[in-house]
Amino acid sequence: MSQEKISKIKKIQSTGHLRKIMADYFYELDRAAKEGSPKVAWCSSVGPAELLLSLGFVVHYPENHGAVLGSSRKANDYIPVANAIGYSPDICSYLTSDVGSFIKKETPLSRAYEGIEGVAKPDVLVYNTNQCRDVQDWFNWYSRELGVPAIGIHTYRNIGEIKDEYLHSIVKQTENLIPTLEKISGNKFDVDKFREVLSLSRECTLMWKKVLEANAAIPAPISFFDATIHMGPAVVLRGSPQAVEYYKVLLEELNEKIKNKDGAVENEKFRLYWEGMPIWGKLRDLAEFFIDLRTAVVASTYCNSWIFDSFDPKDPFLSMARAYTEIFIVRDENFKENYIENMVNKYKLDGILFHDAKTCPNNSNNRYGMPERLAKKLKIPSITINGDLNDLRCYSEEQAKTNIEAFIEQLESR
Repeated sequence: MSQEKISKIKKIQSTGHLRKIMADYFYELDRAAKEGSPKVAWCSSVGPAELLLSLGFVVHYPENHGAVLGSSRKANDYIPVANAIGYSPDICSYLTSDVGSFIKKETPLSRAYEGIEGVAKPDVLVYNTNQCRDVQDWFNWYSRELGVPAIGIHTYRNIGEIKDEYLHSIVKQTENLIPTLEKISGNKFDVDKFREVLSLSRECTLMWKKVLEANAAIPAPISFFDATIHMGPAVVLRGSPQAVEYYKVLLEELNEKIKNKDGAVENEKFRLYWEGMPIWGKLRDLAEFFIDLRTAVVASTYCNSWIFDSFDPKDPFLSMARAYTEIFIVRDENFKENYIENMVNKYKLDGILFHDAKTCPNNSNNRYGMPERLAKKLKIPSITINGDLNDLRCYSEEQAKTNIEAFIEQLESR
């Protein structure tokens, strides 16, 4: 890739800080696994991480590793390995690429961080099915392979109103995890510690919300493609002061960009919403493509999925149940359409891009008429591109770019 092409994407100075805290996180996990203390828990990305952290676990998030496999373009080396042991190419490509990399005993982490030989082995696997059933099957595979317990929370899905009985069920399921987790961690549950971690998580996610809301400015100071990288601490370091501090630094930089009208896209002309999963192996390529089109992708469902306004240290169990049930992927079509309508108005958007991810039906919201309904209601056009989060065999670059160029021409003619 030429230097000229690389320079199209404006540098975010805070990235150096991000790399440092992410490296510290992975090295801490590696040390814990090698030394046997503290214990290592694997947690689904919107699972009860705050409970695990309060009990002294260090926490690995396999979906984060899946994204690393995708962004490093190694996923397609590993997906066929999982397919060969009976895991369909149609199921979550985070799952298949992660399992395949484990079978091959390879990880991009060993190339990025000297001394890390593999993903930290778990002492327990903890999931929440709020995103999909795949996380349960994913963790159960590791449970059988490694001989460690897999325990979890089964969440209500496709819901509109969040009813008290839903939350009370989730609270009870969460409380039922504690005896097993105490035994494995060697620590007694301390509700004050739980409140402390939850408070830090809340502060982290509210700071992350401010980062994303900075893009209400015109021009937008950060792109969707940048945000998928800078959301890392909100995913894997929430519950820590390091994550809070990082977003303060990033927000200060973005506010300075707003003050100077320094947009992520030079001479920004159009503003889009990205609905669905990122195409991890094409982040840079797509970022540069949209820059050439003077089009800023300024808001998304995906990056907002780690904002948990409802966390309340005064009622940690109930508020955590609510926060992890409020997320977009759990909700019904009416909620999702209203949510996107609010985002279109808030960020003054010109159009919506839907990504139909082949192996992620739960995060592909174009399949039941939503683009057409929103276009009619909001009077703005939408486009659907076909692809996948990790499996690049599902993505036709030529077709996608041709369709996006035609879509931008449509916006220009309005």
